[in-house]
Amino acid sequence: MDGISLGPLLIRWNGLLIALGAALGALLSAVRARQRGFDPEIIFDLFLPLAVWGTLGARLWYVFTPSLSALALGLTTRYYLSHPIEIAAFWTGGYGIAGAWLGGTLALLYFARKNGYPFWELADLLAPGLALAQGIGRLGNYFNQELYGLPTTFPLKIFIDPNRRLSGFETVNFYHPLFAYESLLNFANMALLLWLSRRFADKLERGDLFLIYLGFYSLVRFLLEFLRLDVSFAAGVNVNQAFFAFAFIGVAVSMFLRRRAVLKTVRSL
Repeated sequence: MDGISLGPLLIRWNGLLIALGAALGALLSAVRARQRGFDPEIIFDLFLPLAVWGTLGARLWYVFTPSLSALALGLTTRYYLSHPIEIAAFWTGGYGIAGAWLGGTLALLYFARKNGYPFWELADLLAPGLALAQGIGRLGNYFNQELYGLPTTFPLKIFIDPNRRLSGFETVNFYHPLFAYESLLNFANMALLLWLSRRFADKLERGDLFLIYLGFYSLVRFLLEFLRLDVSFAAGVNVNQAFFAFAFIGVAVSMFLRRRAVLKTVRSL
């Protein structure tokens, strides 16, 4: 069953889980905002711009870095640029989390500057909620039979219908459920962030939680891309894997520089 039928309206499981994840992520962020002395309304004011710009960024990433399955259907970047109305057809095709990161971050920067809020504190408030939203949303890939990996005989495996298999794998039945791996690791990311925020509340610098969220997820995606079949290539390079490799390195360098600056300040006292 693809979803829930409400008369002529079909609510697909994938979209329902993405919406549920976003709602619960926002609720968690609002609770954290109240605990830290912020008005939780800030989170709900942020919800729409983050959702809009995150979705737009995710869609554009997909358009400019089409996967192998998209290319097989003729959904190339050239096709979308020559049929721009298809870019706005969000119910067809796909999205890319890298673009959602970029679009959402720009929206958060603009919102923080416009309203006089500290960007890094807002980012820290949102980080566990973002991990929760991604963990729930990824489960929707099960219903669309998307985001599966290499063939496997591992006990934790998923059967893919023949019409959902990539060219060259028509006779292979079972694959790694990458969406499940990623979902579980997103939940682990959320748990880690919540624990760190409590255990080391007096030691964390503003922005540390957000950077840890970015670094954790970047490492997860970089490693899982080795198992992924439906990848996006540019000049023979896995675009998503390269992006998350650079993101992880950027986070590691930022954390190092932050800690070095703190140590220098302490020693000068």
